[in-house]
Amino acid sequence: MPNGPSNRSLASVYVPQTVEKEIYQLWEQGGYFQPRPDLSKRPFSIVMPPPNVTGSLHLGHAWDNTLQDIVIRYKRMVGFDVVWVPGTDHAGIATQTRVEKTLQEQESLSRNDLGREVFVKRVWEWKQKFGSLITDQIRALGSSCDWSRQRFTMDDGLSTAVREVFVRLYEKGMIYRGKRIINWCPRCATALSDIEVEHQDISARLYYVRYLTGVDDQAVIVATTRPETMFADVAVAVHPADERYVSLVGQTLHLPLTNSVIPIITDTYVDPEFGTGCVKITPAHDPNDFEVGQRHHLDMPQCIDADGKLNALAGPYAGLTREQARVQVVADLKAGGYLEREEDMVHAVGHCSRCNTVVEPFLSTQWFVRMEELARPALAGVEAQNLNFVPERFQKVFIHWLENVRDWCISRQLWWGHRIPAWYCDDCGQINVSREELTTCEFCHSANIHQDEDVLDTWFSSALWPFSTLGWPQQSEDFLRYFPTSALMTGYDILFFWVARMVFMGLEFTEHMPFQDVVLHGLIRAEDGKKMSKSLGNGVDPLDVIERYGADALRFTLATGTTPGNDQRFHWEKVEGSRNFINKLWNASRFVLLNLSADGVMAPLDKSRLQAVDRWILHRLNDTIESVSNFLDGYDFGEAGRRLYNFAWDDFCDWYIEFAKLSLYGQDAEMKLQTQAVLHTVLDGLLRLLHPFIPFVTEEIWRSLPQREQALIVTQWPQTQAQWVSVEAEKEVGLVQEVVRAGRNIRSELGISPGREITMEIQTEQSDTESILIRSRLYIQRFCHVADLVIHTQGDIPRLALSAVVSGAQLYVPLAGLVDVGTELERLGKDVVRLQGEVQRAEKKLNNSKFVEKAPSDVVTSERNKLVDYQEKLQRVRQRMDWFQSQ
Repeated sequence: MPNGPSNRSLASVYVPQTVEKEIYQLWEQGGYFQPRPDLSKRPFSIVMPPPNVTGSLHLGHAWDNTLQDIVIRYKRMVGFDVVWVPGTDHAGIATQTRVEKTLQEQESLSRNDLGREVFVKRVWEWKQKFGSLITDQIRALGSSCDWSRQRFTMDDGLSTAVREVFVRLYEKGMIYRGKRIINWCPRCATALSDIEVEHQDISARLYYVRYLTGVDDQAVIVATTRPETMFADVAVAVHPADERYVSLVGQTLHLPLTNSVIPIITDTYVDPEFGTGCVKITPAHDPNDFEVGQRHHLDMPQCIDADGKLNALAGPYAGLTREQARVQVVADLKAGGYLEREEDMVHAVGHCSRCNTVVEPFLSTQWFVRMEELARPALAGVEAQNLNFVPERFQKVFIHWLENVRDWCISRQLWWGHRIPAWYCDDCGQINVSREELTTCEFCHSANIHQDEDVLDTWFSSALWPFSTLGWPQQSEDFLRYFPTSALMTGYDILFFWVARMVFMGLEFTEHMPFQDVVLHGLIRAEDGKKMSKSLGNGVDPLDVIERYGADALRFTLATGTTPGNDQRFHWEKVEGSRNFINKLWNASRFVLLNLSADGVMAPLDKSRLQAVDRWILHRLNDTIESVSNFLDGYDFGEAGRRLYNFAWDDFCDWYIEFAKLSLYGQDAEMKLQTQAVLHTVLDGLLRLLHPFIPFVTEEIWRSLPQREQALIVTQWPQTQAQWVSVEAEKEVGLVQEVVRAGRNIRSELGISPGREITMEIQTEQSDTESILIRSRLYIQRFCHVADLVIHTQGDIPRLALSAVVSGAQLYVPLAGLVDVGTELERLGKDVVRLQGEVQRAEKKLNNSKFVEKAPSDVVTSERNKLVDYQEKLQRVRQRMDWFQSQ
């Protein structure tokens, strides 16, 4: 872009809908998202957490991508060799479920009607048709990722990495096929990862069942919410230190409604304080019972099949669903005298995130990864501070999980995904695991082999994302240059499901942590603090926000609402506030551009000719550059955004531009040139600072700025300038601001119309303060609309004048001719009556226990804040009445 004047001018109103697509095309066509090979620069790399390929952008994605883009744009401007790798996840169960639903609705077909090969082909067609939807939405947000490096978890390169990892782990004995408890969805007929299980609080019954010893009607009372699983009970456990049951340990119990006899055992897993201190042990239908069963070498019979129905072990209840069986079993327990009592309770029950079916803890033969050996180096690395968590508190949470990790079930009963590279020989029975497709058994060379029907858990391929996307297992240029990556930004809700597994795999296969920093944010919640969900109807589509207010407004809202590791609530009012901020910046920029020289040539800044207000705004810009840079280096996006907001809105727009008008419209030509140079310098720096947060509007303004050399996205981050430091100017302008605020407050309290001039007197005993005030008298007169301003070091206190204290001085506004004392007392009296009524109303509401207990917490807090505000206003009005009455 050339130096000199710009041929563009800013429209009177900023309309993001007409600007954002054009700007994004400018960035893409300019190749600005792609790194420019320069080995002299330090690399900085991020891999985008891959959204589901058939999904759509939600506020969590928008928040995540906004924070990543802020860092990427900042590092690019600072001078790093930046790469941000985008991509999408095949999302096994989510995508397969969606395609199956479409098939059923549109063609009345199931996947079984098509067969595996044809169905998988249809899913690929679906991916090709709809897979670009979410990437187009990410573009709409302004994400400056390198689309030439876009990856997909099932593309050829990543599929090769997946097989390589599976085979290596299998060869080391760290992947095995075995029978363990897993999350099972009877409707989807597949194992589920923990993150695919949503826990919902539901009302239930706790049943206290009598298990008879056979001696004098003696019984042990066992509490359970699932009496339908009792047919698979193999023991009742008590704590070894529980003296109540010492005499019963080793004896047997008769299992109600059956002919079975089971032992009483001891295990420290049992909490003697919970229920009766007796726990029925059902290893095939409860993960904790499974662990007990393994420790005690107990049998593990199953009474519920994969379809969620009871089987032959349940005798007459076979064929009933879990819910039907529970009703019938409870009725029969009552009739047989086995039911001691029932209690209402609320507890969390896992549901399938796709179909909302209650998840069944199910003993099943699956493929597993041994996690203890993988967790050991990860634990050592984290404890050695080789991984930086932001905020730091999540390090302890992460370590606790590593210390208690369980083997990971990686097989899924799906067709869409990475098919497990294992072949079973029908002749010799051996399992063949291979990187390549097999046609014969590697052990007996028989051609009678068949591949495992299952696919790998989606998180298996996602765990390789930081290095597989960069070309591993090949030692590619990207892998050698950009791995380990620099930072990962994601939600704390997938700290264990994804972040931990990337750490395991990175250390195992590259001997490096996959990233240096883990920056965690929370969840986006509705205004009332509730989780956003389709069922509650409180979700917000970020594309709707972009359509109404523009991407920058959404980005700035999400960024300034960020506190590390915490949730944030979405408020439309905050988006409107961000839109107003952008409009303020636009209007200020128009003012600056309209008041620069017509030829676009700026006079050089001459410090000797700068006024105090000029030196002050440059000092404030210097401070802002330093603080924002520090905040961004520490990933404190909220503080960085708020610091920029305060500088742009308050310092620059509300104060300096108003100061500048006196020089711009004055008669001193040299002073005008210096003011123009300062305006241009500050706007230039402000646009650079704001660009990572609101890239579209800043780039659009930048295109109209004179003396620009290239697109804003690739300009240099502003640097602090030692010559701009001016503590004296900050003190001087700070005093002027105090005086102006005090004068405006007095005008406001008295209800003086904006157009009416007042008289002001300022007394000070400090000569330097007097000098400052004299130099600044034009600003004070202009901003407070003062006709007669008297500044002196001594004098009588004016009679009937409102006063205010400022640093080193006393300010007086004589009321003669401005206010009629009687009329003012009457007005204030009415205010007292009104405010007393508001205080009484608020106190009555807050003294109502039903309101405090039942109203939403934010409503109660708002009412308390109103009460405090009314009380403070009432106190001020009474003080003002007392003052008038004393005159």
